Amino acid sequence: MSKTSKRIIPFTILFSLLLFVQSIQANENEVIVDAPSLHIRSGPGLTYDVIGSLKKGDRVKIHSSSDDWYEISIGNGNGWIASWLTVPENHSSAEQTTIVSQVDGLNVRTGPSVESAVLGRLEAGDEGIRIDQDGNWAKIVANGLEGWVHTDYITEASPQPKENAADPDEGTAEEPEPAPSKVPSASKEIQPDTYLVSVNALHVRKKADQSSKQIGTIQRGETYAIKEIQGNWVRIVLDKKKEGWVYSFHGTLLASETETHSTEDSDGAGGAMVTILTNGTNIRQAATTSSEIVRRADAGEKFRILEEKDNWYTIELPAGESAYVANWVVSTDEERTIAENTGKKKAERVPGTLKGLTIVIDPGHGGNDRGTTGARGTDEKGLTMLTSELLAAKLKAAGADVIMTREADTYVSLRKRVAVSHQHEADAFISIHYDANPDASIHGFTTYYTRSAHQELAATVNEGLASTVPLRDRGAQPGNFLVLRENRQNAILIELGFLSNPNEERIVTSDLFREQATHGIYKGLLEYFNE
Repeated sequence: MSKTSKRIIPFTILFSLLLFVQSIQANENEVIVDAPSLHIRSGPGLTYDVIGSLKKGDRVKIHSSSDDWYEISIGNGNGWIASWLTVPENHSSAEQTTIVSQVDGLNVRTGPSVESAVLGRLEAGDEGIRIDQDGNWAKIVANGLEGWVHTDYITEASPQPKENAADPDEGTAEEPEPAPSKVPSASKEIQPDTYLVSVNALHVRKKADQSSKQIGTIQRGETYAIKEIQGNWVRIVLDKKKEGWVYSFHGTLLASETETHSTEDSDGAGGAMVTILTNGTNIRQAATTSSEIVRRADAGEKFRILEEKDNWYTIELPAGESAYVANWVVSTDEERTIAENTGKKKAERVPGTLKGLTIVIDPGHGGNDRGTTGARGTDEKGLTMLTSELLAAKLKAAGADVIMTREADTYVSLRKRVAVSHQHEADAFISIHYDANPDASIHGFTTYYTRSAHQELAATVNEGLASTVPLRDRGAQPGNFLVLRENRQNAILIELGFLSNPNEERIVTSDLFREQATHGIYKGLLEYFNE
């Protein structure tokens, strides 16, 4: 063997090892597309342009992340994909996870398809174990059934530790539910004190705002002490002199636990419980969506009901203090019994009011999905929330049972919004939006419907708006929107003016306009149901 060959071999081996290490590192940052098709967008949000697409099973390398979005390579540049439509490269389909049904009457099927036979049904709050996954379908075991359910209608409960886990920071194990008795039963107070990063790279920001300055990046598997929780944001301690904010949904809140005791009321009145349906549900200091959040509860957690008033439950927290949770984000034992036996009972309809009606209000966009941004910088997602809250107050005052698809600046998928409409058997589903067009001269409001049976509701509400708002009436028009197309209930979508028109943006962002618009929608609904 020549001296040259002897020198080449070690370099060849070293080069091969480097390639091998790089391959391992690349795989650790890869995800697999878990949807039939996945749009690649020019930025991290649903409002950015589509610049490409991927198909189910495609593997892509992540460069960075921004809230619920991953940055990937495309051609000679980069693009962004929705993280919730992917799974990690090392994802194991056999991994078992606790799930909670978000809706009543959830079909459990023999296979991962709507064509498969129905084995049985789950009610809102029912728990099960996910044992497999096929695209948007999960194979579960629940209530003695083993079958498939659609993932749009379930929530994954927070991971729980194995029995007798030594380290309390690994999570809080749920106590086995005791047999009915009058003796005190132990419960545990969850006090999040540690944040575990669940994504490959997570930006730490100076303030609790997506547009705030980045002050660092943390990695998957790292843990940090929690200093404060504010809505969907967590303030963490990076080192002795540095703190910052991260988006809570990209990690897990771990907790220490303290035992307290509560005694079931002897008259049975205090035994009614609520079951949380969605991870990160807000528990508030007062019975209003503007009240301070005292903690965030996860799917499957149960709390004793102290009182019910309007659309809120007063509940008892594990340490004994009281707090409030909205009735549209929980289920109760009583509701589940009614659903199982006779279906949901509604109050008798009272002419001249909205009493006896269930109306779902859908504030468009939220979270990462800003919606359109106006010529003067207004984000649609905030405006739809303000308008929806004012509309909800008016409809409740008229006697309606009002359900909101979101109560804060959070992302809610379109299908889950439809699921809320179906779950509550809405008499009307009203989706609130503000419009945009590349032509800044276009202006006016529009009311959309998809099904011909819903045209009358759209036309009547549009007439109510026309009588109260100072904008051009573009009429009631057919529109192919998923929240309308997939909705079995009477559903419309309202575009309350164009934010792309600077003059109209100035008008629709005023308190006066929101007052006029919500009054017009109220008038239209009252007219429609009186007829």
